[in-house]
Formats: sequence, C-alpha cells, structure tokens
Amino acid sequence: MSVGVSKEGELTSASGKNGGKTPAAGLALVLFGSPGSGKGTQSKLLMERLGIPQISTGDMLRDHIRRGDEVGKAISGLMSAGLLVPDELVNTLVAERLAEPDSRNGFILDGYPRTRQQAEVLVGLLKRLGMEEVVIHLVVDYNVISARLTQRRVCPKCGTLYNSASRPSRIPGICDSDGETLEIRDDDRESVVRERLDSYERQTRPLIEYFRETGRRLYEIEASFDRPAVVFEKITKLLQ
Repeated sequence: MSVGVSKEGELTSASGKNGGKTPAAGLALVLFGSPGSGKGTQSKLLMERLGIPQISTGDMLRDHIRRGDEVGKAISGLMSAGLLVPDELVNTLVAERLAEPDSRNGFILDGYPRTRQQAEVLVGLLKRLGMEEVVIHLVVDYNVISARLTQRRVCPKCGTLYNSASRPSRIPGICDSDGETLEIRDDDRESVVRERLDSYERQTRPLIEYFRETGRRLYEIEASFDRPAVVFEKITKLLQ
C-alpha cells in the first residue's frame, strides 16, 4: 500500500482515505544527535534489548541509492554533498515505514526528525498511532564527531561500519564478515563532514527548542568520551 502524510501527520492511503486508525500502544523512542553521535550504534543495542525495530532514515535513503530507483536517483547527489533530503520525501518514507505491522508495538527512530517541519509531522503521526514518545539527545563535542566520521569505514557488501581508531577490523581495511575491502562513504569525507555538521547546526539543533517548547520528554546524554556500552546503560536507566 502506498502511504502519504499530511502536514499534521495524518496517514493517508493512495486512494485518499485515512488509514492507520487502529491505535498502537507502545514506545516511540526518538534518538536525536548530530552525524557521528552514535545514534546508529545505540539504536541497534536498544532494538535488541527492547525487541522493537530500528527505523533509520539514513539506511532507507542509502538503500534507495543502492537500488538505483527513482528516489535513489533524486537524492544521490544531495547525500554525496552532505545536504539534507527534502522534508516531504523523508516524511513520506517514515509514514510508510510506521504503517508496517512490526512497528505497532513501538519503534526506535534513528536520524529522524532532522528539521522542525519533520518534528511537527512526527508528533502528528504519533498522536494518530496512539504512541508515546521519548526523545533522547546524544550530546557530542564537535571535534570528537569530526574525528569519528573521518576515521569511519564501511563494508560495501554487508554495510558493517568500522572506525580505524575506536572499532577497527581485525585485518586493517578488510571486513571481518565477508573479506571485502572497506571504503570511505562519500558523506564521511572531510569536506562533506564539515557541511553535514554545519547543516545540523543550522537546521536540526533548533529541534531541541521545539521539543522543549511543546513539553515533550527530552533527555540529554553526554556521549563524547564514553564507550558505547556506557552510553547504552545511561539510556536504559532513563527508560526504566
């Protein structure tokens, strides 16, 4: 089924009729932070602990690029340059994903929302779905993030992420799982990293104020120097 999303976050099917009327009681955990803050790592750990799916807009967008479909062709240049994909497209992809059965009991949003408009749509979607959100902001120093991203490597076959400083592969430059040569993602190159962080500061940081203004449950966790396992324990204690 093709799903769209209105400005208020209401789900609509391709026929124009409202869909998703069945309320879903569960946790909508929103992990919020700059590129390289560790959202992806924490999402996967939380997915295993909580038994709910991780929904990564970055993964969804990169999947479209790998497939070379219409969406992938439209966004490839933007992502390679470190620019944000248009809100309308991202909102639609998220709405489609939240309409899938495995999201009914809760989910973890990794990398969404990225703008205030996306946040407003998300609030409407969650209200429609009967979900209760918790927003966690991972706070990481700018210089730490820059170092993390420029040292990051990815397997082109399985997508596993490594870091030459903090999480190296057993054989330098080679994936542990399938022996493929690791690559630098286009959006992890130094010039692109600077643009990604600048875009974050301009467009995404104001989300903190939006969540505060609207009385959402927002928690900030310092994650500059702690190991992922330590950050994970901080998050799970909050949820308890």
